[in-house]
Amino acid sequence: MAMVSNATHDPKHADKVLQDYVTVTVMNIITTFFSSPFAEQSTNVQTQHPMFVRLLQSTYRVALCNWLTGQQRYHVENCSRTLLEIAKIRGIAIPGDLETQLTAVFNKSQMIMKHSRAWMTAGKIRSDTVSQQTQDYRNIIEGLQDIVSLLEDQLKPLVQAELSVLVDVLHRPELLFPPNTDARHKCETGGFISRLIRHTEKLLEEKEEKLCIKMLQTLKEMMTIDVEYTGKSESLRQLLLTSYYGRTQVRTNRTLAQNSLNSSVQDSDRGAIMLNRAEMTLHDVQCHLDREGATDLVIDLIIHNHSSRTFQETIGLGIALLDGGNCTIQKSFLNRLTSDRNSEKFFRVIYDRMRDAQTEIKATLSVTTGETLTNKADEDRSGGQKDTAKSKTKADREIFTSELQEQMADAASTTARAYVHLQHIRHLEKGDSGAGGRQSLPAEEFIGERAMEKEKKKLSSEIAIMEPILRFLQLLCENHNRDLQNYLRSQSYTPCDKPDKPDKPDKPDGTMNYLRTQNNKTNYNLVCETLQFLDCICGSTTGGLGLLGLYINETNVALINQTLESLTEYCQGPCHENQNAIASHESNGLNIIIALILNDISPLGKYRMDLVLKLKNNASKLLLAIMESRHDSENADGILFNMIPKQLVEVAKLAYHQVEIMEEEQENGKGGDEEPSGEEEDEDVTNSRDVGHNIYILAHQLSKHNKELAEILKPAHGDAHGDIHIDPALEYYANHTAQIEIVRQDRTMEQIVFPIPEICEYLTPETKHRVYITAERDDQGSKVSDFFSRLDDMFAEMKWQKKLRANALLCWMSGHMSFWGRSSFYLAILINILVGLNFPFINATREFDPRLSGLVWTTMFGSLAITITVWPPPRFVVITLVISAILRLIFSFGIEPTLILLGTVNVLNAIMFAVSVMGNYGTFNKPWKQMLTDFEFLYHMGYLIVSMLGLCLHELFFSLLLLDLVYREETLLNVIRSVTKNGRSILMTAVLAIILVYFFSIIGLIFFQDDFLMEVNVASALGITNKEVVNAAATALNGSPVLNADKMEEFCQAPDLFNSTFLKGLNETERASLQSGCLEKFSKDKQSIDEDDTGIERHCDTLLMCMITSMNEGLRNGGGIGDVLRKPSSGERLFYVRVVYDLLFFFIVNIITLNLIFGVIIDTFADLRSEKQQKEEILKNSCFICGLERSAFDNKTVSFEEHCKQEHNMWHYLYFIILVKVKDPTEFTGPESYVAHMIKEKNLDWFPRMRAMSLAADDGEIEQNEVRNLQFELQRTNITIQELSRQLTELKEQMTEQRKQKQRMGLFTPSSAMGTI
Repeated sequence: MAMVSNATHDPKHADKVLQDYVTVTVMNIITTFFSSPFAEQSTNVQTQHPMFVRLLQSTYRVALCNWLTGQQRYHVENCSRTLLEIAKIRGIAIPGDLETQLTAVFNKSQMIMKHSRAWMTAGKIRSDTVSQQTQDYRNIIEGLQDIVSLLEDQLKPLVQAELSVLVDVLHRPELLFPPNTDARHKCETGGFISRLIRHTEKLLEEKEEKLCIKMLQTLKEMMTIDVEYTGKSESLRQLLLTSYYGRTQVRTNRTLAQNSLNSSVQDSDRGAIMLNRAEMTLHDVQCHLDREGATDLVIDLIIHNHSSRTFQETIGLGIALLDGGNCTIQKSFLNRLTSDRNSEKFFRVIYDRMRDAQTEIKATLSVTTGETLTNKADEDRSGGQKDTAKSKTKADREIFTSELQEQMADAASTTARAYVHLQHIRHLEKGDSGAGGRQSLPAEEFIGERAMEKEKKKLSSEIAIMEPILRFLQLLCENHNRDLQNYLRSQSYTPCDKPDKPDKPDKPDGTMNYLRTQNNKTNYNLVCETLQFLDCICGSTTGGLGLLGLYINETNVALINQTLESLTEYCQGPCHENQNAIASHESNGLNIIIALILNDISPLGKYRMDLVLKLKNNASKLLLAIMESRHDSENADGILFNMIPKQLVEVAKLAYHQVEIMEEEQENGKGGDEEPSGEEEDEDVTNSRDVGHNIYILAHQLSKHNKELAEILKPAHGDAHGDIHIDPALEYYANHTAQIEIVRQDRTMEQIVFPIPEICEYLTPETKHRVYITAERDDQGSKVSDFFSRLDDMFAEMKWQKKLRANALLCWMSGHMSFWGRSSFYLAILINILVGLNFPFINATREFDPRLSGLVWTTMFGSLAITITVWPPPRFVVITLVISAILRLIFSFGIEPTLILLGTVNVLNAIMFAVSVMGNYGTFNKPWKQMLTDFEFLYHMGYLIVSMLGLCLHELFFSLLLLDLVYREETLLNVIRSVTKNGRSILMTAVLAIILVYFFSIIGLIFFQDDFLMEVNVASALGITNKEVVNAAATALNGSPVLNADKMEEFCQAPDLFNSTFLKGLNETERASLQSGCLEKFSKDKQSIDEDDTGIERHCDTLLMCMITSMNEGLRNGGGIGDVLRKPSSGERLFYVRVVYDLLFFFIVNIITLNLIFGVIIDTFADLRSEKQQKEEILKNSCFICGLERSAFDNKTVSFEEHCKQEHNMWHYLYFIILVKVKDPTEFTGPESYVAHMIKEKNLDWFPRMRAMSLAADDGEIEQNEVRNLQFELQRTNITIQELSRQLTELKEQMTEQRKQKQRMGLFTPSSAMGTI
């Protein structure tokens, strides 16, 4: 197909046979194959996805050839259409541009065929009557209109390419002028764009609205992603750019220059996307337009509130400026709105638009609902009784009675009939009299009905404008801009001077002195108004309404989704004020949000379940945003008050099983009645299980405030019989949900529940174990720093493992990495056992007892049978099978063939092991320089080379493989580390020993040169001129070479020596050498030869020889150098000096220096062992994340194991960081934004250190108990004090009464009276 597509277009030189074969025969074969039942049942189409896409692309290239005849074009297009249908049926993903191009080719062919039939039919029919002539004229006009439409479709790309050049000119207007001119300098400083933006606003003052709209569209196109132009469109662009800029200024290959930058930009970071035409990123283009006044233009045009068309384009420009969450643009909007006294009009215009939309919705709500009920009744009558179980609703959930529904249905049908009758009268008035008018009436009615039906599906302009408005408000609050979130709620809010959280980079500093509360400024609460709009568009009903689906249809579901997304962005961050405003609003908005999750959105869910899932997903995100980062239960209680917990869990479980339900419906032919449109097909279809997962997380968050819900969420439940049943949906959600605790900027702790990203499943257990064991503690005793430094490597391994799953063979090999490693080690041990027992080898098979042979055969076949029948077989059975098989091979073929076989198996296993290790660690994906510095790669390559040397060169190389034990065992590694860890100290000590030996060698050379006399044994000279010949002869005769005199004598006395077959192959010189060696040398007496071999030599005639002797003999002997020197007489002159010399050498060199080296090694080994024990103790008794000890959780509500597994699971923190990396930044929640900013700054303060929320809760309970006890004691004390006060009062009263009584008694006593006188 490629040859035909690239062939010459000249008919004289074309290969007609090849063209006919490809376009007719090959295309028919492909069409027939994919249309056959075999292709429908085969699964190879999905597995050969890349080849299928290449085949489809090739057919498209052939379809574009200009030399195709009508028949050839028919076969090619038929084949392409068949392949495209197969791709849709099988769910094969094909490039979107390829599908669009094929669809355009098909539409073009159909339109040409339609025109041809129309013209041919018009040519054959003769117009005999006036009505026939009118029909012919109509056909001609329709044909001309179709031709115009076809030309428009063909020329539209050229027109768009021509218009796109204007955007290039606006990006670089300075290139239109010569260098070093005043005009070029002004354009370079932004003067041209600035004046253009100012001129746009003046166009409205001059009533040039169309031109103003065009300018707004052009400014918006400056911030659009580059469009790919091909063929004639790109040629036209280059021609126009050449005419404007000149040949030296045309930028044709700018895309190639920016490929490296674009490849490093994440898809989610929209602001960093490079716009090739501007040679800047999207963020830079937005900031450039903002500096030139684009933000002020948007605000001014909204304040002046011109026509709806201008307002819509203005909002579109604002959305383009804020796209990607540009914080600089947000700051410009906030500064302008807070500093301009007329900014009140900005909010009033948006507020009035919301109010108008609600009024329009309320005005059209009753008719729309009636029509929906009528259509639903018609569908029920035509469809019979099918799907009754799905369509029924609970009676206790309905608010509308059946009588009211019938009345609304009758009113709707009457209105519809009146509208059709009115259209019919208008067509009669416009139609001609006579037969022509009567004949044209049915067509006009049909067109009117189609237009009417299409018009009904559209939202009115007052309602449709709400979607861009809400998107604009959402982008204003993007990145959780706290100031704008509060400002949308209340314009009297004063922005804070300093950001209170670091998760909002480039946040507006808010240093404004203008207060919105002065004068008579009115606050417009756009947050509550958005909630009110949601309540209105969903029917202004309560949250438990079962007929909620009647208000939601395919037309307004996108607007409802946008409303939910805007409300979510108002709350996230968190913004507690907006959360409270939404949760406590007097409208039914919160109930509507709950109803969107719990209720079936029918009839939309019957044919567009993807839209319903997206709706439920956004509603669950909004409820989570309302409860985000709150330490109270007020909002959660408000949500639970209007919700049945069991129903929420059932919705999550139903979403899990939705995939199976849809598959069953497709198998039974009960799919949706309507197919989604092309634009909706391009969007990502919401995964039902992801939606259910979000609902499960919502239920998990609510379960903290509801014990019933917490009990329902448990996957395992027991029945009446005591059996445990595990719900697969809840088990799936529980296994894919994680929670962590983070520390906020104000040092408060917060718990986060999140879904585990799919890519985290590819982290291998070997990597987890390695990181867990080898993570090092920092100065503060935490392992978080080392753990955080390995995140990039682990993330790269996850991505590689995900890519690895596409290669089945490599994936299988990597999955058995531990098996290959154990096999390599066992094979090395087995080979070395055979080499050690049999080297040197004898090339002969060994005969043994037939009974032993039978036993070996029986053992081998018996173990083989057990291995085949029992899987996995026991280990001892496998060992028995291997040993018996090797014994059988040795005694049947010999030791050397057996070693060759085992060596070959070992080499193959080493290859498998190396490939599996490099596959698991992603070595194949690394550059060569990094691979050459990778220890794992070098080690396994060395292992493989040694195995091949042992197989091909010599068997003794296999002994090096036993050193693999050192690499495998940590204890042996510690032994090696005990030498290498303090290697410098050991080396310096060894150098000191050499220096001391050098000093003693000098003293020995000067004073004791004659004492260095050593007894030596000199090897006998056999006198044979050709020793190799003798050895080879002996090897040929008795299997072993001549090694000593006894063997040589035995060899020479062999009776068949000189008549052997080996000697016949020697030449005369070799024969004479062998004979002379045997006859002459062995005639002497053997004893005399042995006596000549011993003697005494001087070993200190030179300093070098003296030093070598001192090191060799002195260090190896226990008593030092004195053990090997001559024993002096006590009468010698230097006897005492010699004694001192020997003692000093012994103490300094042998005892002190050598023991220093040994001590360093032993101490290092002890330190390593204690360090290992300490690591094991830390891993066992301390938390990896926070570092709390096990003892801190004694007598607490949460045990240490539960804390490490659930609260501070180290892998959950890794999963959360991966979630932040793979998630779109514009979709971040408040905690995710905070953590993302901290990760970017490499700040680890968000990890809890020596803290846990469970301990804080327990401490709080203890404090509360202490407070209660104190209050109780205080109450008892108060009661006691009151009792004492009462008793004192009574006592005081009694004393007063007694005193009065005494006074009264004294008045009546005479003695006292006289005494007184």
